[in-house]
Amino acid sequence: MTPDETFEALEADANAVLVDVRTRAEWSYVGIVDLGALGRDPVLIEWQTFPTMEVAYDFGPALEGACPDKSAALYFLCRSGARSLAAAKLASALGYRRCVNVKDGFEGPPDAEGHRGTVAGWKASGLPWRQS
Repeated sequence: MTPDETFEALEADANAVLVDVRTRAEWSYVGIVDLGALGRDPVLIEWQTFPTMEVAYDFGPALEGACPDKSAALYFLCRSGARSLAAAKLASALGYRRCVNVKDGFEGPPDAEGHRGTVAGWKASGLPWRQS
């Protein structure tokens, strides 16, 4: 789904969860989705750990701990949509029935000057986010 479609789905379904699978460094320095207007926060679980970018061995258990309802819609987000797709596939294999990848992720592809967040993705769509 596109970021706009994802936000609309989160608005419509109070049980839906946005799972941000980027790294702690990305959450801290790039920013995170702000779902405060919907009365909830995104679930933050690293798919890969910074700086080695090895797949997090505890992703599955962390997801099951944070999102025990396997019938809830889960929307997976990363920087551009690749890691989140892998995480959504694993979640499906773990028995989650409604796993959706957020197309173009938080920042999307780089623009002609190599900058992310201006062409596509959550930020470029003008959806709520915050930075620490």
